[in-house]
Amino acid sequence: MAKTLTGIVTSDVRDKTITVTVTSRETHPIYKKQYTVTRKYTAHDEDNDAHIGDKVQIVETRPVSKTKYFKLTNIEQKSRGSVELKEDEAKA
Repeated sequence: MAKTLTGIVTSDVRDKTITVTVTSRETHPIYKKQYTVTRKYTAHDEDNDAHIGDKVQIVETRPVSKTKYFKLTNIEQKSRGSVELKEDEAKA
């Protein structure tokens, strides 16, 4: 069975490729403390549908390139827009 992951798109600069950051909580085997683990995966996005901030679902597939072995299955939630900081008016 293919592995399915859910994460946030952190980069969509490359053509037909997105970078997805998957965050999970794990428990240390000895100390029993929980900690956050963040992993980045590159996924194939055929139609360039996903953009930065989108919550997406990716599934494992045959290798598409040297680093891509996931493909985009669906976009669960679109981002609500980016926050842009205004340039300091005193410098102008």
